[in-house]
Amino acid sequence: MATVGSFRCAKWRLFDGLRCQIGLLVFLFHAVNMVGGQIRYSIPEEMKKGSVIGNVAQDLGLDLKRLRSGRARIVTGENIHYTELKTDKGILVVNERIDREQLCGDVTPCSFSFEVILENPMELHRITVEVLDINDHAPVFPNKDTPIRLEISESAAVGVQFPLQSAEDLDVGQNALQDYVLSTNEHFILKQHANPDGSKYVEMVLQKPLDRERHPHLSLKVIAVDGGTPQRSGTVNIDVTVLDANDNAPVFNQSVYKASVMENTTKGTSVITVNATDADSGLNGVIMYSLSKTKGNAVNIFSIDENTGTVSVSGQIDYEKDRKFEVRVEAKDQGGLTGSSKITLDIVDVNDNAPIINIMSFSSPVSEDARPGTTVAILNIKDADSEKNGQIICSIDRKLPFRIESSLTNYYNLITDQHFDRESVSEYNITITTTDLGSPPLFGSTKLHLKISDVNDNAPIFNKNSYSAHITENNSPGTSIFAVSARDSDWNQNARVSYLLEDTQVSGSPISNYVSLNSETGVLSAVRSFDYEQIKQLQLVVKAQDGGSPPLSSNVTVKVLIQDQNDNPPQVLYPVQTGGSLVAELVPRSADVGYLVTKVVAVDVDSGQNAWLSYKLQKATDRALFEVGLQNGEIRTIRQVTDKDAVKQRLTVIVEDNGQPSRSATVIVNVAVADNFPEVLSEFTDFTQDKEYNDNLTFYLVLALAVVSFLFITCLVVIISVKIYRWRQSRVMYHSNLPVIPYYPPRYSDTLGTGTLQHVYNYEVCRTTDSRKSDCKMGGAGGQNVLIMDPSSTGTMQRIQSEKNILDEPDSPLEVS
Repeated sequence: MATVGSFRCAKWRLFDGLRCQIGLLVFLFHAVNMVGGQIRYSIPEEMKKGSVIGNVAQDLGLDLKRLRSGRARIVTGENIHYTELKTDKGILVVNERIDREQLCGDVTPCSFSFEVILENPMELHRITVEVLDINDHAPVFPNKDTPIRLEISESAAVGVQFPLQSAEDLDVGQNALQDYVLSTNEHFILKQHANPDGSKYVEMVLQKPLDRERHPHLSLKVIAVDGGTPQRSGTVNIDVTVLDANDNAPVFNQSVYKASVMENTTKGTSVITVNATDADSGLNGVIMYSLSKTKGNAVNIFSIDENTGTVSVSGQIDYEKDRKFEVRVEAKDQGGLTGSSKITLDIVDVNDNAPIINIMSFSSPVSEDARPGTTVAILNIKDADSEKNGQIICSIDRKLPFRIESSLTNYYNLITDQHFDRESVSEYNITITTTDLGSPPLFGSTKLHLKISDVNDNAPIFNKNSYSAHITENNSPGTSIFAVSARDSDWNQNARVSYLLEDTQVSGSPISNYVSLNSETGVLSAVRSFDYEQIKQLQLVVKAQDGGSPPLSSNVTVKVLIQDQNDNPPQVLYPVQTGGSLVAELVPRSADVGYLVTKVVAVDVDSGQNAWLSYKLQKATDRALFEVGLQNGEIRTIRQVTDKDAVKQRLTVIVEDNGQPSRSATVIVNVAVADNFPEVLSEFTDFTQDKEYNDNLTFYLVLALAVVSFLFITCLVVIISVKIYRWRQSRVMYHSNLPVIPYYPPRYSDTLGTGTLQHVYNYEVCRTTDSRKSDCKMGGAGGQNVLIMDPSSTGTMQRIQSEKNILDEPDSPLEVS
């Protein structure tokens, strides 16, 4: 045992020079490379969780505020997140235990990549972390607890090779398996060989013939050592049984067998058949085939018929996991002699993986004023196949206003291609389709639902370019005239329309003195009662304004036409009715039929048919002598004047309009039938009696007015007394806990002087429990002009007749006419 130990120390001295190099790699794990806008870090495996990998913010030239505002995050297609980004410090730390052997196997260099995405605006950065190997695995022999048993004939020739199981070391580089050491003996030495993949296998070579009689059994040890610091090793025992004379080992007809096999080949499919021969005869010439344990899992995927040497598929072949297999095949005769060869199996890729789309980032909604070229989504598309089977074409519907652009490897950006109009299209259903170039091609797709947010880019639009409305004069204040309406094709607050009156003047007064506008409904209402004779039309401008920021508006002209009512009686212009001298028309006694005596001229300030006047003869001293033209008011004789006709003729003419109801005025025309003026004066002296009659009539009228005033005051006192009595009675009812609700009718107000009613007002009349006993009295006045002849002054005067007051019934509703 001492000899074996000293031999081991002599071998390990060969690796002392490599320890310093491994140490330098450990201390340089923070080296950072910036190549093509990408960051690369190098770290050793098995670092503790939370260990710092690098300062991402500093290496990318970003400040910490940008990392937080851009919601920087790591995206990776793997299930395990080995790293974590601390946005508050801008550093990248270890998040999960990193085992280089589990991550990459024997692939060198070993690295994994991920992307850092920032938003507002979108940025994409790739970070690659290289994982450096540390010597954390010792070489291990398969079935190390079970010794390798060899049966060797004593006649075996010197130089015969005996393949041994290879040790596996999961580490790579200098930390991987470097050498095999055989325990000291006089018969065997080790001979090492290298596979094309860099792995090593070892054969035990007979250097001195065996003598079964002296040493029927030999116990050896093979030690596998790596080049790490500290150095690790693995040991396996070899038990050699010396057999009697079988001096020919099987020999393969090829040193290397090569074959190709498609991935996903079904189990049991034959791949290749190997052939070995043995020059011995009998049982010593019977060969048994087997596959030796090699690096990887090839033994689990392939099997060999021990009698025929046919290699067939026994497991699942996946090109994406293993693209090539190398298997050692052994042929062993009954005497224990073996021969070996190598089988190289190339896996042919099959297009069995469809492209996979991962949405890394998606912004919805997008403002309708977004410029073309705005990035909407970032997609990661991968196809696990290789070559053409893994080449991807990404597309969308060409009718959509978007396009796909490639950014980094396997990354695509969905970008706007034109301006949006939310009023035309408010949302988009985007189907992204990917296909590979395999045969037949495989497809993948995903759908994005993108909404377009509204921008206030549309002003309200009225239904018409201008409006006309009509209202009858003498209307009640607050009467609705017309309603304007505008629509806004924007959405939500941007489409909320308010109506305003523009400041205009009507006869020097603001328009708000005449009409008001409800800002919400657009209802135009009268503020006052209109008089057609003063104002025949109103022209105003209504502005519709939306609720956007800044607000948009449009104007429309509204013309309010005031319709006439028959509220004015005709006015007589001629003959002039004054309080001066008497006016009489002179008709000679020689006047023929149709003689024009005079013409009554009257006007009506109303319009239309309300101003159409007709003339009628109401009273006359001699109706058979005169007539009045219905349309023109001309007074003509209808027969020949005779001597029997009285000199003094008095005609009463009534002038009526065509309104509903019609209004009228009367005029008295004095006609003197005489040939000379003195005759006329003598006949008109009896008008003194008429004057006395008029004086008496005036006296009686004054007396009647005094009596009526006295009666009115008396009734007023009585009514007040009754009211006080009933008020006392109501106090009694009040103390009896009957509910009494005061009501104050709202005032009509012009808000802010804009003529706009902000609210709709309701007017109610409330009466108490005993109000049915009270009286409600409404008074109305009307006038009628009566022309009266004054004989003393030969003039006329005007008398106003008053209408009676109307007393409502106790329980009747209040009416206003």
